[in-house]
Amino acid sequence: MKRVIFDSDHEQFRDSVIKFMQAEVAPFAEKWREEGSVPRELYRKAGAQGLLCTWADEKYGGAGIDDFRFEQIIIEENMRHGDVGFYINLHNDLVAPYVAKLGSEEQLDRWMPGIVSGEQILAVAMTEPSTGSDLAGMKTHAEDKGDHWLLNGAKTYISNGILSDLIIVAARTDPESRHGLSLLVVERGMEGFERGRKLAKMGLKAQDTAELFFNDVKVPKANMLGDPGQGFRYLARFLAQERLVAAIGFMATAQTAFDLTLDYVKERKAFGKPIGAFQNTRFKMASMRVELDAAQTYVDQLVLLLNAGELSAEDASGAKLLASELEGRVMDECVQLHGGAGYMEEYRISRMYTDARVSRIFAGTSEIMREIIGRSLGLDERKMS
Repeated sequence: MKRVIFDSDHEQFRDSVIKFMQAEVAPFAEKWREEGSVPRELYRKAGAQGLLCTWADEKYGGAGIDDFRFEQIIIEENMRHGDVGFYINLHNDLVAPYVAKLGSEEQLDRWMPGIVSGEQILAVAMTEPSTGSDLAGMKTHAEDKGDHWLLNGAKTYISNGILSDLIIVAARTDPESRHGLSLLVVERGMEGFERGRKLAKMGLKAQDTAELFFNDVKVPKANMLGDPGQGFRYLARFLAQERLVAAIGFMATAQTAFDLTLDYVKERKAFGKPIGAFQNTRFKMASMRVELDAAQTYVDQLVLLLNAGELSAEDASGAKLLASELEGRVMDECVQLHGGAGYMEEYRISRMYTDARVSRIFAGTSEIMREIIGRSLGLDERKMS
C-alpha cells in the first residue's frame, strides 16, 4: 500500500539513509552481534551523515528539521537495512529530547554538540533490580549536599549501558514523596560510577545492555535536568513519544519479516510447486498484508499528530500495544512459513523472531498498555467504586 504521508523530500532522505545503513551497518551486523555491541565509531559516522537528532538546532550541528517523519524514516530503514541492535532511535528520539527540552542554555551548549556529532552517546536509567514499570517504587536516591547531589543506587537492563557517555538517571530526591524523583545526568568517568555486566539476552545481540552502579557519586548541581522533584512528571511526559518510536520500529521489522517471507514462499517448493501457491500460504500472507497496512496507517497518523503536538498518552499506548502484538504474530507466522529453515539462526527470520520477543515488554508491557487504555475509557476501579 502506498503511504501518503511522505513527499519527495522524505523519499530523497530515505534513499540516503538506506545507503548509509547498507554501507555502514548491514555488512558488519553479524560481527557486532557476536561482540555484543556496535562500535562507538558508528555513532560518529551517523553524526557526520546528519542522522543524529535531525530536529536539533543548527547552532548545535543539527538540521533544525521540525518534522518527525524524518526521524521515522531513520528508524524504519535501520530496521530494514541496518540492524535492530544499533540503538540510534534511543539516542535520537528517546534520550536526546530530555536534554533538548529540559536542559538549560548552559547544559545545551555543553552537551548538544557532542550528542549531534556522535561523540556523546546517550542512555537513560530508570529500571532497577527490584522495580520494573513501577517507577514510584524506585530505590536509587540522591541527597542534596549543597554544591552537589550524592547519588547512590543501582539500575539494570540499561540499553547503551556500556557505550554511553551521558546517562540520565532517575533518582529519588524527596524521600517523603512517592513521586519525588529528579533527573540527574551522570557522565562517563565520574568517581563512584561503575558499569556492571554486559547482560546476555535472547535477542538484540548487537545492542549492549548493562547494569549500572552508583556509589556516592558526586553529581554537580549543574547536571540536574529540569526542576528538582519533577522527574516523575518529566518521565510521564516523554513516554508517549517513546512508545510511538517503539511502534514505528515494530512495524518496520514486521514489514521486513513479511517481505522476506514473501520472497521465500515464491521460491521454496514442495510437492513440485512453490509453497506460496498453496491456499493456506496465500491466505496467511493475505491476512498479514491487510493487518500490516491497517496498523501502519494508524501509526503514520500518530506521527502526524506528534508533529502537531497532539499525540496523547492513550493513543501512543494503543500504537505500542497494536504494533508489538502484531509484530509478534507476524514473526511467528513467518517462521512457520519458512519451515525448518525458520528455526536456523543463519536465516534472518530466525534472528528477527528472537529480537522481537522483547517488544511486548519494554517501554511498558502489553498489560500496562491495556491498563492505560482501559482507564482512559473510564474503566478505573478507583473511580467506579
